[in-house]
Amino acid sequence: MKETIQDLKTRRSMRTYKPEQITKNELVQVLEAGMNAPSGMNRQAAVMVVIQEPEMVKKLSAMNAAVAGEDSDPFYGAPTVIVVLADRTIPTYQYDGSLVMGNLLNAAYALGLGACWIHRAKEMFSSEEGKKLLKKWGLDERYEGIGNCIIGYGEGGYPEAGARKENYVVWD
Repeated sequence: MKETIQDLKTRRSMRTYKPEQITKNELVQVLEAGMNAPSGMNRQAAVMVVIQEPEMVKKLSAMNAAVAGEDSDPFYGAPTVIVVLADRTIPTYQYDGSLVMGNLLNAAYALGLGACWIHRAKEMFSSEEGKKLLKKWGLDERYEGIGNCIIGYGEGGYPEAGARKENYVVWD
């Protein structure tokens, strides 16, 4: 239990990655953590799409950059992307998908991997190009992008935590 609490307190977003791919075993463990995230009334609104093919990772990165009006790599060279989408007909879909993202990030850290939540998935998958990808993956337009979880072997170590804000907790 102490390790879990320590991991939750020290996990940070990684923004530099080595080019080598994570192992299948590591990926499966991360995905299992995502699959076991809590969800409203156990409806399991979220779905995870694993992308490891380099050209598709680059395509998704370019789509994400376009939403932001940039031409840099918002995926920071990470070799694996887990796109989290959720069925918006389920009232708790945003929360359910966010909990999946949190579990993915924490599991990656527990395994010694780097990971980061990259936003703009909603915009990516509401575009015509994004809708074509949903169709390719067997998903319909009920699915809304929640986040892109980039994962890989970090380069240079985890960043230090910044100071926590005052009044983060209010006691009654």
